Amino acid sequence: MVDFKIILSDPETGRSYKIDAADPAARALIGKRIGDEVDGSIFGLAGYTIKLTGGTDKTGIPARRDLPGPARRRLLLSEGVGFHPVMDGERRRKSVRGSEISADFVQINAAVKQSGAKPLSEYFGQPEAAAE
Repeated sequence: MVDFKIILSDPETGRSYKIDAADPAARALIGKRIGDEVDGSIFGLAGYTIKLTGGTDKTGIPARRDLPGPARRRLLLSEGVGFHPVMDGERRRKSVRGSEISADFVQINAAVKQSGAKPLSEYFGQPEAAAE
């Protein structure tokens, strides 16, 4: 049984929405790569096209788009996903995961590439106002 948390960002409104993808929808994502576009009807979002932008595994290790395969590796990084240097020229060996989505992923980040007929707020509801 595979479950993913999908964080869907809407660049038009600047809001993010959380989708809990259970077994059938989650299995449709296994084998896809970061940067691929998928049909939104998998998650019940008719007419939407969704681009996969990133993800993390169960221990919080991020996935890099430029690393093939689903495996976890320790790389010497100087910048980019997984490491942000503080000093000029700093490098550090960090664990990162490949770009292919596997059952080890827990969270998948995604963005709306093409909108459907209904806005996302109709699918997920309006956010509640913060209590003061």
